[in-house]
Amino acid sequence: MQNSEEEKLIARRLKITDKKKGFIELLQQLSICDSVSEKEFEDRFQELDSLGDDHVICVIEDEISGKIIATGSVFIEKKFLRNCGKVGHIEDVVVDSSARGKQLGKKVINFLTDHARSVGCYKVILDCSVENRAFYEKCGFKPKEIQMAMYFV
Repeated sequence: MQNSEEEKLIARRLKITDKKKGFIELLQQLSICDSVSEKEFEDRFQELDSLGDDHVICVIEDEISGKIIATGSVFIEKKFLRNCGKVGHIEDVVVDSSARGKQLGKKVINFLTDHARSVGCYKVILDCSVENRAFYEKCGFKPKEIQMAMYFV
């Protein structure tokens, strides 16, 4: 990728117009994400937007195609521990299969961790698959304990 192309691939916050740019289709490359109507998208966008800096969704748009090609989110947990500290939780990181290998995942992670740091988090955490461990280690994360889950659906 040329530098001029790379410079156009800027991490930014999700906009309400990004549904039309393939945001939901990108999430479908990560996990189960059924179709989302315009109204459902707008309602959820407004709900998350009302949380301000406590829930941020980052996207990278390919200016040439007009498609969203990378995304991730961070939500801020407010705790009593650590002098009423805050923890950033990173979720839903995905790079379009056609855009992998261009350091976009790293851009998303940097955007999200920078945000968590800027709002006063003392740490940022995430869960990942074994296959993605090396990527997150390159981003500065270290394995810690184990993940447990209980699904309701």
